[in-house]
Amino acid sequence: MAIYSSRVNTQSSAFAENRRDMLALVDRLHTLNARGAALSEKRRDRFESRGQLLPRERLSSILDPGMPFFDIGNLAGYLQDGQPEERSLPGGNVIVGIGFIAGTRCMLSVSDSGIQAGSLTEATAYRIFRAQEIALRQKLPFVHLVESAGANLMQYTVGGFVKGGTFFANLARLSAAGVPVVNILHGSSTAGGAYMPGMSDYVVAVRDRAKAFLAGPPLLKAATGEIATDEELGGARMHAEVSGLVEYLADDDADATRIGREIVARLHWNDRLEPTRPREASPPALDPDEIAGIVPIDYRVPYEVREVIARTVDASDFLDFKPGFGVSTVCAQAEIFGIGCGIVSNNAPIDPDGAAKVTQFLQLCDQSDLPVVFLQNTTGYLVGKRYEQGGMIKHGAKMIQAVTNISVPRITVNIGASYGAGNYGMCGRGMDPDFLITWPNASTGVMGGEQAAQTMSIVMRGAAKAKGKELDEATIAQQEKQLAGLFDGQSDAFYTSGHLLDDGMIDPRDTRRATGFLLETVREARRRTTTPNSFGVARI
Repeated sequence: MAIYSSRVNTQSSAFAENRRDMLALVDRLHTLNARGAALSEKRRDRFESRGQLLPRERLSSILDPGMPFFDIGNLAGYLQDGQPEERSLPGGNVIVGIGFIAGTRCMLSVSDSGIQAGSLTEATAYRIFRAQEIALRQKLPFVHLVESAGANLMQYTVGGFVKGGTFFANLARLSAAGVPVVNILHGSSTAGGAYMPGMSDYVVAVRDRAKAFLAGPPLLKAATGEIATDEELGGARMHAEVSGLVEYLADDDADATRIGREIVARLHWNDRLEPTRPREASPPALDPDEIAGIVPIDYRVPYEVREVIARTVDASDFLDFKPGFGVSTVCAQAEIFGIGCGIVSNNAPIDPDGAAKVTQFLQLCDQSDLPVVFLQNTTGYLVGKRYEQGGMIKHGAKMIQAVTNISVPRITVNIGASYGAGNYGMCGRGMDPDFLITWPNASTGVMGGEQAAQTMSIVMRGAAKAKGKELDEATIAQQEKQLAGLFDGQSDAFYTSGHLLDDGMIDPRDTRRATGFLLETVREARRRTTTPNSFGVARI
């Protein structure tokens, strides 16, 4: 046992200040997470008048009670939808996440037809794309609860139309990979959206409510002059009895989710898991709630990242790898909810020794088939004569090669700074980790705003001197202010999460639960056997 001995003084003024600042960010996160549900709730009367469940009620009715649900892309679209901050909608009009149906871990996507009739926004499309990618990679049955007006023609772009084909390509890939796709049609699914049930393996439709057609009555009349009713063109009963698009006809929303649960149960998906020994796990000896007071929200203020690790891993017990070499970079072996893993994190910029240490450590994790958790907290690789001559480029490159090419699962949590090539070396989005989540205090970019502004000022002064000119210092100061604002505004975690650069934002105190859930997800995927085919299940 190597239980970590904490040096944190929870009674200090610094701890109290850190906690106050961090919890303010967490409160902002919770407020944003609640926006979609509150907006959808305003349509309750309309749903109930039609005998329908609200989208979140549909989700609750299909999920196993009391089991965890992990949101994917909860802030997607925030500050990106052209709305003022107070009206910007995080997550779009869809609910996406990993949850359990009949004891089976599944990927779920639920149209929120209480918001803009469930029509596709950029954030909505991103979340569904990402859900499909994760389902394919992690071998999760994809369950899609649909009621959507389809593409919003008032926001039409040809680029969006072309990219929309990815929806259908992903469904085809899932089916061909032997990963079942279950579609529950609660309402309309029009035009391209009709191919959502069309390309699913199982379709449940709600009688007298569900509809699927390539052209609804208005478009049909405009295009051909033909007049037809909704039911004739694409009603649930017609598709169940005439076209063959629907396998199961449900009486109402609750009956539809009941049938969906039965479909998943009868997949016997967990029978395809290789057996494993029961795991034993002890909670951290140090309280995870203390993380809020340990980590300053200003990434420039140093702290000991082992204090975070100790409040994340089982029993606060971890083995520190080469602690006296490349000391600003931390590598450790530990267990989270009984699952063995490697952990890589930072106390400062990465030097050549730290990069070399990580490279070796990652190869050892690969050798032992241990997934790796990256806790990003670095302003990048060190620069200067000493470090360039010490092989910073060479060792940093080898680290990036190892991060990219190890075969074990990789989960990244941005807990602080993620700057420059350090973002790449610590398994940023470009390295395609299995999952990437962020804390609300995180900061991401090529460099800090102040550093960027000073760099450009030095460049400008040098260029002016070479031309024999003098620069107005007031102009330079104004430019520095503008450039710092540009960089810092885009590095903010709420901005980057809203711009689809991660899989979601979490409360830092939930890091153990989140990483444990994701480690179990990737572990299941590696133990699961599927039955791929060359084409996907064709609807007959």
